[in-house]
Amino acid sequence: MMNKNYTAEICCGSFYDAKQAALGGAKRIELNSALMLGGLTPTISTLCLVKEQFPKLKVIAMVRPRGAGFCYTEEEFLVMERECRSLLEHGADGIAFGCLKEDASLDEEKNKRMTERIKGFGREAVFHRAFDCSDDPFGAMKQLVSMGVDRVLTSGLKPTAVEGTELIGELQRCFGDKIEILAGSGVNASNACELMERTGICQVHSSCKAWLTDPTTVRGSVSYSIAPGERECQYDAVSEELVRRLVERVEAFGRN
Repeated sequence: MMNKNYTAEICCGSFYDAKQAALGGAKRIELNSALMLGGLTPTISTLCLVKEQFPKLKVIAMVRPRGAGFCYTEEEFLVMERECRSLLEHGADGIAFGCLKEDASLDEEKNKRMTERIKGFGREAVFHRAFDCSDDPFGAMKQLVSMGVDRVLTSGLKPTAVEGTELIGELQRCFGDKIEILAGSGVNASNACELMERTGICQVHSSCKAWLTDPTTVRGSVSYSIAPGERECQYDAVSEELVRRLVERVEAFGRN
């Protein structure tokens, strides 16, 4: 059986986010850029700052070249391989990735190449929520196990992990001794423990999102807003307090 190490992973989109996560007690983050696009590859400078200032923080770096789906051209995949190598060379503890074919089945060749590169550095290979596009989650999970992927982030093929509880539990029961199941999407301090109890998983993934204001977002008739209504001059960022609440509850659950 796999070690029951109860973990709250925080989804971060910047060095600021990573700092808030670390100050809130997180032990592991997923480092991205452009979270409004679902998370893209972070810069090397961001990764280096995080590792320099928080050396004990485990950093799983996203490799994703664009928004939308996960069916990549050869040109995009060449960039992904180069980004993967650069992030690993600069200290990433693992890489989150996911490549699909047009029918949303796993692109076995591309995923194997990514996994082998990551394993060549002795780091963690994490398949992200591209998994939630699958028509055959059990078959896809078997493929990922056979490739040597360490962990899969999933919402159970639903918009939120709470809605996907049943499938997440089934995947944990079928594969939990072979691969780590990490539940994400809509997870927070108020629902994480119930989710873990109902599914048997011991890891959750959360953005712990708050909002900060940039008064230069809308000026006259020019707008760079990324959020509607009353948040038109705001952007999302990790909240240290929300991280602390989540981490404390997950760790307390693991002790009981």
